[in-house]
Amino acid sequence: MRVRANRLRTRLLAHLGGDRGMSTAEYAVGTLAAVAFAGLLLKVVTSDSVQKALNGIITRALN
Repeated sequence: MRVRANRLRTRLLAHLGGDRGMSTAEYAVGTLAAVAFAGLLLKVVTSDSVQKALNGIITRALN
């Protein structure tokens, strides 16, 4: 009985886990998330307070 259960489990996992990559919808969601993150990062890095902090760090490093 145990051998039969193992075979059934193996076949079920092979059937369910046969995903070979992302579908088009998953690519679209992943791309959208990446673009949103890039936009947020750009907004943070170009803010006045971050610009002043980065400028101060670079000035101290070069002096």
